[in-house]
Amino acid sequence: MRMSHLFGRTLREAPGDVELPSHRLMLRAALIRPLGAGIYSLLPLGWRVVRKVEQIIREEMNAIGGQEMLMPVVHPADIWRESGRYESVGPEMSRFKDRGERDMVLAMTHEEVVTDLARQEINSYRQLPMLVYHIQTKWRDEPRSRGGLIRVREFTMKDSYSLDRDEAGLDVQYHNHWRAYERIFRRVGLDFVVVGADTGMMGGSASHEFMALSPYGEDIVLICPSCGYADNREVATFRREAPANEPLLPMEDVETPNATTIQALADYLQIPLAKTAKAVFFKGDSGRFVFAVIRGDLEVNETKLRKAARETGLTPATTEEIRAIGAEPGYGSPVGVRDALVVIDESVRDTPNLVAGANRPGWHTRNTNAGRDYQPDVVADIAAAEAGFPCPTCGEPMIAERAIEVGNIFKLGTRYSKALGADYLDEEGQSHPIVMGSYGIGSGRVSATIVEQHHDERGIVWPVTVAPYEVSLLWIGSAEDTAPQEAADRLYHELEEAGIEVLYDDRNERAGVKFNDADLIGNPIRVSVSPRTLERGEAEIKLRSAAEAQFVPLSEVVPAVRVMLDELYARLTGEAAD
Repeated sequence: MRMSHLFGRTLREAPGDVELPSHRLMLRAALIRPLGAGIYSLLPLGWRVVRKVEQIIREEMNAIGGQEMLMPVVHPADIWRESGRYESVGPEMSRFKDRGERDMVLAMTHEEVVTDLARQEINSYRQLPMLVYHIQTKWRDEPRSRGGLIRVREFTMKDSYSLDRDEAGLDVQYHNHWRAYERIFRRVGLDFVVVGADTGMMGGSASHEFMALSPYGEDIVLICPSCGYADNREVATFRREAPANEPLLPMEDVETPNATTIQALADYLQIPLAKTAKAVFFKGDSGRFVFAVIRGDLEVNETKLRKAARETGLTPATTEEIRAIGAEPGYGSPVGVRDALVVIDESVRDTPNLVAGANRPGWHTRNTNAGRDYQPDVVADIAAAEAGFPCPTCGEPMIAERAIEVGNIFKLGTRYSKALGADYLDEEGQSHPIVMGSYGIGSGRVSATIVEQHHDERGIVWPVTVAPYEVSLLWIGSAEDTAPQEAADRLYHELEEAGIEVLYDDRNERAGVKFNDADLIGNPIRVSVSPRTLERGEAEIKLRSAAEAQFVPLSEVVPAVRVMLDELYARLTGEAAD
């Protein structure tokens, strides 16, 4: 490809409101352009990257028995009503009516559609197991799209769906996807960890996320360096200390002026935070008031609380709503409240004689005890794990890392097949629901995440497997001296004839502009011809990731480049095979 005819111009600077390195560099390197909030066009260079990512995904999906297909992006709402998600999913799903006044939705995901197909196409155990996948556009009306392709509203995903007769079969396909994902992310050059995760709106019995480590990631993962435990903070646990052994003391009200925070209360009474009970107030999507109580030295994990309360979503309660149940903001306690679902953390159950609010301004109550002074409706782990907390497996301190989710796998079980009636007949003619799994990778997000992990102060440093082109070819000189350009023209044809992908900067630009653009775009190898190298009958060859260049005779450029490419590919292929 000649840069003089390339659609898309590199930019010296990115817009001022750009936060993430990948967003800034993909704009500057002419890979993407915004159309609206969270909506991007992929320019030719960006499209080549995404297509290469998708081809690697295809190869690994095919290797575990996947059959590629394509499902629609527009769905009748009725199929989402059958699964129950039409009502439970919030405004992130776009709903509209067609010209016949029928309710329709834009696809966020395709569990309903693949289950509908399964109930039409599968009727016997002989047809199972089955694995199908597609790569399709999705729409999710994110309230806070950001970071270029990291969090968008329109995006492309590979969805694969496994169909089995039992949980044992699902376990096999889940494991196969786990290993396939590891190979995919190693082949594209990502540094990642696999963590346990919340099943969220997908439902099912288990989920894992593949997390690429990045200081700009929106997720936090807890990792134990000693034993390898790793979980998303949404579900991470930690080792709890043994319950305190002390007699239960009688409750006693104590005046605590201006102690509206747990820290202020502990300071005023000169007690540790671990001897206080913190109240947190929410309204559930069902309309119920959710009263969460946790020990004062811990924080409530809203994802855990949502699951414990069996709510699809939680929003902070207002002052009026808090007082309506008999509690007082800043001085709240479950003692004596009404019309609320009281959920306490295990720390509150296990720690006696906690200081809690007295439900009146300026007062707290000493020695409150769950089970004696109030009856919780739910006791669960609703505590957020933090860096330094003891690992639940080995007890060593955990570390917290920011990360970007690049893939996920779910054990759906019979969540959708039961709802939509996707059944099969066994050997005895008995009907059973198909056991399902769902597995996703966002190709655009993966492409942007690669940039997050592979860039320097000059631009992108692409892994060879996903680079827009394998080689950037430059001629350096003036319009009057045509020899470098003629030599570069010959190299361009020779490299292309050898099957090497070349982005040829044939523009009549200054040397600095060409070198800067080559570094910005970040193809793995740069080949340049200048009057100085031509005097010696050589070309300069430099790896984008290397500090030093080498000079080789013009006649040996193609084999030298081929050797370098083979080494780059072998490195990633070898890592993927480990």
